Amino acid sequence: METAIILLGALGAGFLGALTGLGGGIIIIPLLNLGLGYDIKYAIGAGLVSVIATSTGASASYAKEGISNIKIGLFLVVASTIGAVGGALIGQHIPTSWLSVIFGAILIFTAYMQFRKKTDNFLPAREQGLAYKLQLQGYYNDKEAGAIKHYEAGNPVSGFLFMVLAGVLSGLLGIGSGVLKVLAMDNRMKLPFKVSTTTSVFMIGMTAVASAVLYLQKGYIVVSIAAPVLIGVLLGANLGSKVLSRINTKLLKQVFVIVVVIIAIQMIYKGISQFIV
Repeated sequence: METAIILLGALGAGFLGALTGLGGGIIIIPLLNLGLGYDIKYAIGAGLVSVIATSTGASASYAKEGISNIKIGLFLVVASTIGAVGGALIGQHIPTSWLSVIFGAILIFTAYMQFRKKTDNFLPAREQGLAYKLQLQGYYNDKEAGAIKHYEAGNPVSGFLFMVLAGVLSGLLGIGSGVLKVLAMDNRMKLPFKVSTTTSVFMIGMTAVASAVLYLQKGYIVVSIAAPVLIGVLLGANLGSKVLSRINTKLLKQVFVIVVVIIAIQMIYKGISQFIV
């Protein structure tokens, strides 16, 4: 019964993760920790597995469609991987009560950023500047506008530094920290939102691998939990990547925000309660 619950939860996590670019950790970790009573560090280990599976299940489809930008992703994943290793090392020495509170705060921030309404960014590609030298440009088929759009990444240096922070949070909390990756690409680098989201899906798996190795060495990734998580997330991520262009994402995000806020409050409350005791 417990395995079936994990499998169904992972299916939903992979589906939402593929649509939003946030990874599956924000669903898997509370499910295991709050719902099933697993220690949060084991939940984080499973969360890292779910992030890797989300990325594997959806990124190939997005790359084939030409939406995600592999060159930009590889440039930024260097920064996020460096941060992820540091975050994983720090996380081994932080009390679980602190991790619960930090994770809850990140969830609230994620919900807030998902709720915000903003116009899509777009910087036309130029044959000059740092982005051009680093080949941080690309194009995609904008079906809504009915045209091929050529774009480039703005502020590559600040985007790179922001990505180090995203990596630290990924390693510390066992999440893809996709919200920060999307924010860095969308707000700082002015990339189109669909490019930011799908490139984030590609990156979160690579970032999570660096942290997962350390959690595996510590024994926090166990087969009985990781196996159903892996299967469920892979199936959900594949499904999410197929319906991205058709689903009503506005309604989906509204439901997602409500669920995330409820989970965040529970995590913060549990963490503070353990700290007081």
